[in-house]
Amino acid sequence: MFAPEELKREIERIRRENGFEVVPFVIEDVIYDESEGRLFIIGQDRADKSAIIGNSFVIGKLKEKLGVKQITVYSNLDLLLRKRELEKNMNLIEGTFLEFLIPLLKAELNYPPMRCPEIKNNGKALVFLSVYADALVGFARAFGLEPLKVGIRHSFPHLEYEPIEGTPREIFFPDEEKLLGIAEERDLRIIIADFSFGVKFAGDMALINPMRLLQIPHFRIKHIFGFRFPAYTHLDKRAALDFFLKLADDNLLEPTDGANLIWKAWKKGKGKVGI
Repeated sequence: MFAPEELKREIERIRRENGFEVVPFVIEDVIYDESEGRLFIIGQDRADKSAIIGNSFVIGKLKEKLGVKQITVYSNLDLLLRKRELEKNMNLIEGTFLEFLIPLLKAELNYPPMRCPEIKNNGKALVFLSVYADALVGFARAFGLEPLKVGIRHSFPHLEYEPIEGTPREIFFPDEEKLLGIAEERDLRIIIADFSFGVKFAGDMALINPMRLLQIPHFRIKHIFGFRFPAYTHLDKRAALDFFLKLADDNLLEPTDGANLIWKAWKKGKGKVGI
């Protein structure tokens, strides 16, 4: 339906007519998910990806021209790095009590497009409401887990949860030992939060960050679950900066989105920073 060469010519036209430099780039593949009205364009490397996106303006014009609901651009390098991380995470959970998550990782290995398998009835999990709170609850349910939600007092007023005491920094960098203690008290083996890793085992318990486990970047998280900042009274600006910079460094956050998120955190944050 959409041939790479035709798309290339259209992108060059949009760049030329809107004052962008016409730079060389390669489109390696095009995948159209008709059921979702979503077009995936895969460039050869990140320079190709940047040329295709054109600071969001070019891709926005292309979306209008083609009449599709959404366009997502990847580089082949992005997909190869992502596949490596998914395979590593799959090896970590193989043969453990988290093996029920392997179908989800296999589905992500075949992305794009996404065909999410249904997973049911895998018990309960402690969900600590950190930065991607709505997504953490949504992922728990997608994993077939009943989420028992806890969070720092007043941090997410739009959600119902059990408040616990803690520092604003914990919203960005959850306290593993504290959460392990809470989970142990409630006889729970799985903890879900915005940890800095995909999965880690602590004895017979597991800590999971679904975003990192499944290598799903911010723009997909926002599309699937939406995104809301924690309440401004519990933001730590330095923690926000460190958190979003690491996401960008790990290829889970586009630099433009990262800059916007850091700016919002900077405006809202009440915490002191050491920079």
